[in-house]
Order: sequence, then structure tokens, then C-alpha cells
Amino acid sequence: MKTYYLTVFEKDGSNVLDESFQAESDDQAKKIGAEKLAEKGFSDHTHRCVAPEGHLVLFHR
Repeated sequence: MKTYYLTVFEKDGSNVLDESFQAESDDQAKKIGAEKLAEKGFSDHTHRCVAPEGHLVLFHR
């Protein structure tokens, strides 16, 4: 399992969510990240999900 980091921003650049979660793969992390965004109502906010190696798994501007 790897630890992925999900961050959500307001339009002014402030953080509204900064959390980590575990996933087996980048594909699973993308799915989990999208589910977390939807359940918390942040799907339309600017967000990113970063893999432990530093690459983006999920991004919306």
C-alpha cells in the first residue's frame, strides 16, 4: 500500500482539505480520491491527488 495526498483549494488559494489515504495503485487512488471529493462536495473545487513518488494522479483546475 502507498500513501497518496489529496488537497483541495478555494479560488483564493487557501486550503480547504488536506488529507492522506492508502491505495494499492494509482488507478485505485484516482477512484478513492474522486469518491472523497464527491462525498465532501469538493468535486468542482481546484484539487490534486499526488502519489508518494510526486506525480499527479488526479488534478482539476
